[in-house]
Amino acid sequence: MSSHRIDRTTQDIKRALSTIIPELKDPRISPMLSVVRVEVSGDMSYAKIYVSAFEGFEKSKESVKGLKSASGYIKRELSRAVKMRKMPELTFIADNSIAHGSEIARIIGDFTYNEDNGDNEDE
Repeated sequence: MSSHRIDRTTQDIKRALSTIIPELKDPRISPMLSVVRVEVSGDMSYAKIYVSAFEGFEKSKESVKGLKSASGYIKRELSRAVKMRKMPELTFIADNSIAHGSEIARIIGDFTYNEDNGDNEDE
């Protein structure tokens, strides 16, 4: 299987999931859930979907439980959006990259704020 085809399929799945997931009615699934990354196996029979919630890693793990229970519906909707001979088996994985990124942004913001106020720890 060509790498280009797998990359294109990966992007198509990610784009479709980004529109399908917000439509789900399960209260466990965060409304601020984001599809961070999708990895499709070389034979395109398995797909790992990494999701992250703005509310934190615990909410991401709770959302994964809701996504797993709705995986049949998600797979059916995904097959309508992405034309493939056989839809890959979906595995949802909680990721904390959004929480980690916001923590880094907060630290940088604190550092910038301290420099603007003239606070210098070296003095």
